Amino acid sequence: MITRFLSMLAIIEAAGWPIWLIIAASVATVTIIIERLLTLRKSLVLPQGTLVKVVQEYRSQGVTADSLTKLSASSPLGRVLAAGLKNVKSSREIMKESIEETGSAVAHDLNRYLSTLGTLAAVTPLLGLFGTVIGMIEIFGSQAPTGAGNPAALAHGISIALYNTAFGIMVAVPALMFYRFFVSKVDDFIVEMEQQAIKLVEIVHGERH
Repeated sequence: MITRFLSMLAIIEAAGWPIWLIIAASVATVTIIIERLLTLRKSLVLPQGTLVKVVQEYRSQGVTADSLTKLSASSPLGRVLAAGLKNVKSSREIMKESIEETGSAVAHDLNRYLSTLGTLAAVTPLLGLFGTVIGMIEIFGSQAPTGAGNPAALAHGISIALYNTAFGIMVAVPALMFYRFFVSKVDDFIVEMEQQAIKLVEIVHGERH
């Protein structure tokens, strides 16, 4: 374990100071991925049976302030359905407008940090390229006016160029994959929320049983 840690430190040292930019980006990437994996779980966003439970409570006891508060705090789906029930005595159009307004806010929350993750996926290869440029500068700087080069400086420049390029790609690939995955997942959640909200409106206004 200690040997691996020392080997990693040796690689970081060989990669030069530009690698710390990529390491910072990798820490941010991993943090966002873990946070989104925990937050964007279907059991938390779209709890199973929520619509059925809401309809049963509406038919049995109507709409109360306490039930709306609990429903809104239960999940993003509950928040959308609660927005519709707040205007249950209004027209179908007003009820839908209220749902759409809340739905936009919920969609914004579900997409939180995803733009940052996409930016990291795009930036980290550029950071790797930046490290490559720094390495090339080191290489050319090691050349003496007579054409002779310093082998140690030359090797160090090559290490900076290659390690930064490799690490930049290593961070960018999973960042891009998870970004696409989360965007697709959020889109699916939003579509399902819209469908359940429409069902609620139709049930309340007697268009669906």
